[in-house]
Amino acid sequence: MPTIETLIEDARTLYHLTFKRERGQTHAERLESFYAGQSNGYDRFRERLLHGREAMLRQLELAPGEVWVDMGGGTGANVECIGDTVADLQQVYIVDLAPSLLNKARERIARRQWRNVEVFHGDATRFHPPAGKVDVVTFSYSLTMIPNWFAAIEHAKQILKPGGRIGIVDFYVSPKHPDSGRLRHKWSTRAFWPLWFAMDNVFLSPDHLPFLSHHFKERHIAEGRGKVPYLPVARAPYYIFIGMLNTSSNSTEWVS
Repeated sequence: MPTIETLIEDARTLYHLTFKRERGQTHAERLESFYAGQSNGYDRFRERLLHGREAMLRQLELAPGEVWVDMGGGTGANVECIGDTVADLQQVYIVDLAPSLLNKARERIARRQWRNVEVFHGDATRFHPPAGKVDVVTFSYSLTMIPNWFAAIEHAKQILKPGGRIGIVDFYVSPKHPDSGRLRHKWSTRAFWPLWFAMDNVFLSPDHLPFLSHHFKERHIAEGRGKVPYLPVARAPYYIFIGMLNTSSNSTEWVS
């Protein structure tokens, strides 16, 4: 049973998700207006909504000495998911546009005494790691909130080392006619979930997996559904994609 504190924080989060509209002229301002009032309960609510994050991180198989950029990393919860592996990495960069979430990440870094984890207020389409090329780039439920998501993927290619890996977990809907071996969602799924999530400026796309498969050599793909808090029969579709940089791919050939 959830505690009274959890129920209060959930109520505050649901209020911001359902009724409070974001304000601002820029994408960064709108993100901050959306998250500022729910940052305290962000992790507890999202761990019941954002499924597959730990599975994605396990599939990446982060190795000692690697450099990892978590795009849209928010509160740093993804870093905590990998446990003691953090200490073995050369550097971790948490990048986000919402200062309220990054403040939570700074608190987590101080509490865990991570000396190799840094926070950056930055755009996933333009952030350049101080370390130069990196081994791993992840987008954990952030790609659907980046308006120019394909530019974010193109940028990830630019900052990855040869043979570098990308890991993504996010909500999605399938194309009407997906590639062989992929799930095909019913019309009701393809119609309902994009509308439901769009109320919070989370834009589900049938193009994520085809675009990623074109730009990276597939190492692992999983498609599933996860529970939605306080909607007992609802199961939102999500995917996991792990890919390796394919330097021979030509991004100009892909057509939506």
